[in-house]
Amino acid sequence: MTANIEATIREVSDAVVIVNNGFKPMKDVAQDLLDEHNHEFIAFLADALYASEHHQVRMVAVFLYGSLANESETVLRYLKEVVSQDVNWRVQEILAMAFDQFCSDRTYVLAIPTIEEWLNSNIANVRRAVTEGLRVWTSRPYFKDNPQIAVAYLSKMRSDSSEYVRKSVGNALRDISKKHAELIISEVRTWDLTDESVRHVYKHVNRNNLIA
Repeated sequence: MTANIEATIREVSDAVVIVNNGFKPMKDVAQDLLDEHNHEFIAFLADALYASEHHQVRMVAVFLYGSLANESETVLRYLKEVVSQDVNWRVQEILAMAFDQFCSDRTYVLAIPTIEEWLNSNIANVRRAVTEGLRVWTSRPYFKDNPQIAVAYLSKMRSDSSEYVRKSVGNALRDISKKHAELIISEVRTWDLTDESVRHVYKHVNRNNLIA
């Protein structure tokens, strides 16, 4: 297996290190690998790819981890504890996508305990993986039928200590307002806008002047 992994690492690296923008090439490579190999091989491969100095290669690894996470608590924990510490912002974007993949595979309703756990993490990138990864929240099963629950989860994050998270929260709530304007208006009218952090989120929610 070692020889096969080494050859695959070279192939993956050659295919993606030339990519300067976007994530689709990395996602496509990851999907091809998932189509071609069993999960045991993928697990070994993902670990090897994530050790790369190239963020593009690590992005492929995180896509693979996302597809393994529902079947492996170890992988899910690795995403939460290790990948969330990656210094490259592009890898953090893929962490959000990987978390959404996990929720989809587990089903969103059964993923609720994990959603709540990650939202309560002391690591900002973990919290943002949820707020950003599930966008548009109300297009996801369960939240589509229960938009008020999505709004409640996001609204609780309006005073988050991380500006990075707060921006994601504001954008996610603005997404929801496109189909559930009254729900968002009703919620934000309860906010204390004297709080600077809350006001920051409010500005993102109300970028289209939804709220009079």
